[in-house]
Amino acid sequence: MAQPIELQPQAITVQELAAINSRQVPERYIREGVGALDASFPVLDVPTIDLQLLASSSSTSGDELDKLRSALSSYGCIQAINHGITSAFLDKLREVARQFFALPSEEKKKYSREIGSIEGYGNDMILSEDQILDWTDRLYLILRPEDKQTLKFWPENPESFRGVLNDYSTKLHVILEVLLKAMARSQNLEENQFLQQYGDQGTMQARFNFYPICPRPDQVLGVKPHADGSVITMLLPDKEVEGLQVLKDDQWFNVPIIPQALLINVGDQAEIMSNGIFKSPVHRVVTNSERERITVAVFCIPHPDQEIQPVEELINETHPRLYKKVKDYVSLYFQYYQQGRRPMEAALI
Repeated sequence: MAQPIELQPQAITVQELAAINSRQVPERYIREGVGALDASFPVLDVPTIDLQLLASSSSTSGDELDKLRSALSSYGCIQAINHGITSAFLDKLREVARQFFALPSEEKKKYSREIGSIEGYGNDMILSEDQILDWTDRLYLILRPEDKQTLKFWPENPESFRGVLNDYSTKLHVILEVLLKAMARSQNLEENQFLQQYGDQGTMQARFNFYPICPRPDQVLGVKPHADGSVITMLLPDKEVEGLQVLKDDQWFNVPIIPQALLINVGDQAEIMSNGIFKSPVHRVVTNSERERITVAVFCIPHPDQEIQPVEELINETHPRLYKKVKDYVSLYFQYYQQGRRPMEAALI
């Protein structure tokens, strides 16, 4: 697939649009023929997993491994509790995110992303004139490895932003190791099988999402339907305002909030590694006509040179190999994503 060329990005953020006109939405954000997006949807009973139990060698950890395997095979996501991060720290992260998005536009735009790059503040890439836009502004930052951080995009206001975010990435790295080892053990594999494929040069990338109040929640999405191009994604939800939906059995479900939990889902690269056993869930974000919403997603992604493929032990006559060997999946991912297509198509045998 040829590398797409980004068109001129939006000169105005969604937050500015919402402030200028609180009753109308520009045509480019309207989605036709998708049904009433503000309809009543059933609630997804996302399994709750105790990460302390997963990390332990006690007899009860076996039950938790079974729950993890079942959850990631059926839902592709879990509500992770006992993850080792205090509620006070999570609130501090939520607060610096809120403070950043509350800054004047001129201050935020010091960190604007550049054309053709995802890192920085603003809108997502616009690749075609007929691309339907998402009702969100975001700040996208590379967290790890530290030598890949581009500090010109890291806010200096609020002052604690950089320190809090660096601490958060350190804590998430511990969770990532626990989870990848547990995922391998849940499939009766040597515990480092998935971790080795992830590699020691993997990156963590944060996306701070701001969803302004939207006057047309029946026709506008905060984020279009997609699955993640990561191995693992960890989401810190808004403490009060729901909006995330997961597609299961061809039906959209609301994902409930557990304020102290991290919502963790497997991405496409974990689905490839597991030969399709773990399911990378398709999800979207709906908008809200009464309240704004802020979330922080962190994507754990192998180095672009790292080869990702199904683990040999998970290939057999009854479960033949489904996916090719892939490298630099994320660059492929963004090309497909803005066109509303699933990049997994390119990885299938």
